[in-house]
Amino acid sequence: MRLLLVEDDATLGDAVRDYLVEQGHVVDWSKCLAAAREAVTEPFDVILLDWRLPDGSGIEWLRAVRMREGPNQHVPVLVLTARDQLDDRVEGLDAGADDYLTKPFELAELAARVRALSRRAVGQSHAVLRAGPIEVDVTARTVSVGGTEADLTAREYALLETLIRRPGRIVSQETLQQLLYGFEAEVESNTIKVHVSSLRRKLGHDAIETVRGMGYRIRS
Repeated sequence: MRLLLVEDDATLGDAVRDYLVEQGHVVDWSKCLAAAREAVTEPFDVILLDWRLPDGSGIEWLRAVRMREGPNQHVPVLVLTARDQLDDRVEGLDAGADDYLTKPFELAELAARVRALSRRAVGQSHAVLRAGPIEVDVTARTVSVGGTEADLTAREYALLETLIRRPGRIVSQETLQQLLYGFEAEVESNTIKVHVSSLRRKLGHDAIETVRGMGYRIRS
């Protein structure tokens, strides 16, 4: 998944980013609201949002995101804050947050909450996602076809997970590139096609459908 971390604390930000990258996610890190405003012009799967930032309130920014049409208007948002009073939690949730985690927190719990938010966002309640004979366990990060485990690279797994979380939906090559690589990576124009071709060899030629001129979708 592609995640946006909005956090000004360098120590915490480093720890969160490194842990989530180890979990296989792409993490773009904005250290202020100005950077976050630029970031949300592109799609994310989940946003991790600090409340107090150097240039304003993360909660006020969230209200603006929810009001404005765009690729992240309905993205799941997990608020990270030291504010742990009932009134604070109510305010954050009413502003449009989907979950609330108080500092300090365990990184394993943060990762679990991210997975839960992403499942709920696409109407899935469990950790094993299925499309025909393909099963993806998003907790263990394993893939099987007809009960036989498939050996995928990290990028192949990320591409498959991105598609299987959007059953029946066409996902453009540009969107896949953004979700898999983030802002900083330099990516060749045929990279997604290469990954799709490799996945078809490992999962079956009919596993991923090419919709000409539009993108790709997982076959159910």
